[in-house]
Amino acid sequence: MTALSEMAMKTRRRVLGDAHVNRAEAAKTAFDAPFQALITDAAWGHVWSRDTISLRERSMLTIALLAGLGNDHELAMHIRATANTGASEADVMEALLHVAIYAGVPRANHAIKIAKETFAAMREAP
Repeated sequence: MTALSEMAMKTRRRVLGDAHVNRAEAAKTAFDAPFQALITDAAWGHVWSRDTISLRERSMLTIALLAGLGNDHELAMHIRATANTGASEADVMEALLHVAIYAGVPRANHAIKIAKETFAAMREAP
């Protein structure tokens, strides 16, 4: 494993949590391993590991972009990651208000539904 890959995996685990990453790694196959390596190095190594803005800010940006693009599965995952990034429910709402103005009310409305469900599940989890 390269130094970049090690740093990327450390950041990925810090943001998404060991349980999520362990499940993802266990599900990896020879078919998707090159893709998994690409996104780990690019997203978690080259972007999320930069020290120019905080994990909280990256979390809010990511949530807004995923909501604006309608990437619902990834959106719920990054809502759950706020437990590790320091982004609050109020921060998420601020990001989704921006989505409503700049990407459209239907996208924001659906993202708010996902956020509400995800935050509720997080509060119920032990």
